[in-house]
Amino acid sequence: MLHSPGGRPPAPSKYLVRDRILGIGDDYWIEDDHGRHVFLVDGKALRLRETFELKDLQGRVLVTIRKKVLALRDTMTIERDDRPLATIRRKRLSLLRNHYRVELVDGTELDVSGKILDREFAVEYEGELLAAISRRWLTVRDTYGVDVVREDADPALLIAVAVCVIRLAERERGED
Repeated sequence: MLHSPGGRPPAPSKYLVRDRILGIGDDYWIEDDHGRHVFLVDGKALRLRETFELKDLQGRVLVTIRKKVLALRDTMTIERDDRPLATIRRKRLSLLRNHYRVELVDGTELDVSGKILDREFAVEYEGELLAAISRRWLTVRDTYGVDVVREDADPALLIAVAVCVIRLAERERGED
């Protein structure tokens, strides 16, 4: 599940993501670090729960993010081809508030930790860095970067994971 559909990720590994990605009804482009369009964010209007689709340049839906409605703890799901791909929630026994677990349907678990609300955190698999999320290398306001470190990783999935943990951290802090 960590691998890109088709087996190969797009050539660039750094992506620029607008801070408020989950604006209902908002559509915009995620760009690479050269300003080229890479993914289209399609914010679905008139839905009862937060939903958005991440599409490729041809308009194909790569992943869909939804806020889970009936859950004991705030939870978000990522779907691919209308099937569950991953569930994201804060780690239950973590002393750190900014520590999240991503459970993929194949049993793989990713750890997300760092300063989520500051947009300075990492996504790891068994201690190996998959992606670093940061504002440090950017001059664009209200934007953060997703630097996909591992070449065989799925950029759409890692961008979706970053968006979900930020949204969950904001909800937990009451910024909804």
